[in-house]
Amino acid sequence: MAGKRGLQPKAKLQGKAKVQEDVAYLRVLAHDLSNALEAILQASYLLSHGKLETESKRWAHLIEKSSEDAARINREMRKLMRSLGEE
Repeated sequence: MAGKRGLQPKAKLQGKAKVQEDVAYLRVLAHDLSNALEAILQASYLLSHGKLETESKRWAHLIEKSSEDAARINREMRKLMRSLGEE
């Protein structure tokens, strides 16, 4: 039993290192997602302010609103990952 206790701190450190590595990778993915969403936001903004028919304007607005929501969710995830990375 004593031998197993000696391994626990090492296993915990390895587990924590793996979590930190995973969080770092998730932050990279979230950053890349932010870049992709920014392009969608810009394009949808330009579309919604162009000369479009009513139905097309509604679709452009839906894209703009949905991409704004996705960007907000992504910011929340990045905030959480920052706090996890500091632990």
